[in-house]
Amino acid sequence: MKKKRWEPAKSVPREQIIKDAKKVLAMPDIPVKKTEEIIRIRTLEMDWDIGAVVYGPEDRARIPVAPDGKKAGIFLLHGGSGDFKHMERLSLLLAGKFGYKVLAGTFPGRFYFPDPSRDWPGDTIHPDGTVRTPMWQEGEVISADEYDVVKDTSMKDRYGTRTLARAKPGTNFYYRMAGWPAAFEEGMKEANRRHFPEKEYSVYGQGHSTGGPFICMLCQRIPNMAGMLATEHSPFGYLCAARDLWGGDMGKVAGFKRVKKKSKPRTDPFNELYIRTWRDRARYAGPEALGQEGPTALMRLPALMEDILDYWERSKKRPNFKAEYIVTHNIRASLSAAAKASAERLKMNSEETGALVQRYLGYTRELSGREVKPVPPVWFCISKDSRDHSPEVYREVIIPGFQKMKPPPKARLTRFGAGVHVFWNPEKDLPVGIAPAIAHAWNEAIMEGYFAL
Repeated sequence: MKKKRWEPAKSVPREQIIKDAKKVLAMPDIPVKKTEEIIRIRTLEMDWDIGAVVYGPEDRARIPVAPDGKKAGIFLLHGGSGDFKHMERLSLLLAGKFGYKVLAGTFPGRFYFPDPSRDWPGDTIHPDGTVRTPMWQEGEVISADEYDVVKDTSMKDRYGTRTLARAKPGTNFYYRMAGWPAAFEEGMKEANRRHFPEKEYSVYGQGHSTGGPFICMLCQRIPNMAGMLATEHSPFGYLCAARDLWGGDMGKVAGFKRVKKKSKPRTDPFNELYIRTWRDRARYAGPEALGQEGPTALMRLPALMEDILDYWERSKKRPNFKAEYIVTHNIRASLSAAAKASAERLKMNSEETGALVQRYLGYTRELSGREVKPVPPVWFCISKDSRDHSPEVYREVIIPGFQKMKPPPKARLTRFGAGVHVFWNPEKDLPVGIAPAIAHAWNEAIMEGYFAL
């Protein structure tokens, strides 16, 4: 009798989440080895240093073997404000409780080379009005004369007043902002080649929030990526843009109506770096409080604000700047402009320029063609009180988008009855949020063959 193929539940109630989390946290600890690597790559005739950290059992024999006969490796990408440390609690759960080898990547420019702790010093906006800027190469510094600081209120309902560093044309900052998408692709492919050899490992990718569209982009470019774990993981850039249009750019909390039903597509120029502040915690904390407490949460606004400001103080050590909207929101004009800026610097001819433009535009959607690796299976998991990841937008926009792909990958959705967007944030009875229950679910999906073709 043929064994029935494992399928995820459509929902996981809070009681089961607490039970699974307690079970995972009570499991014996597996001794973990943590190693850091800085990968130097050269692309578009510029050198880039990409930081990555690997977590795995000291005894390599403990690494799980998936149903396809290969060792199971998990590739994690952080969200829009973070670096590898943003994912460290999840990395240690996966390696220290289940034995997985975990590769935690860091976006280009986010790895703080000068300090062994990799913690960024100070605040994102300095007392003299200058701002924190990326480090795309060890020893390289972006000087204040390479950018203008701009205050933007065009999306005030969602972000408050945004602070932007606008790179001046012709500067190193400008050309780095034009070139990082190619460095992202090449750096992450190289990191996976080094740590997850194709003949030895199957790779399962997870990109938290902003990391999601990049895992989607890489899922066909990394030959042994067998599936996407996709928890609070935004989809391909063009679907992410459609999601935000559906949600009126304000998102939606389950159980409450959409605040807006229409919005304009994003138009961020490639040379604008968004500098994060406490406002970015506030834009999540408000919807999360609404989902957890209802409208009465506003009655304790001073306490909410204190929590937001305390959270921001703890968060300043992470990079907290962002350039990735051009990919995550399918801003085609800006992607084309970035490619053309690089092409002009390199004195490319029209054919070479066109090829680079098409390469950049291809980062926002699935690849297609007879010789192209299909999009692998994906399992979307969403938290109860997530602003941007409501069940409705998955049913109406994201899952239908995957079903239209050729060929359509297996795509399922599970809603967890607890948790927020940063799904390892603690809440009542869940000291590490829903992360242990998520790790338990991922392990079950991998070992029961959900991703096996």
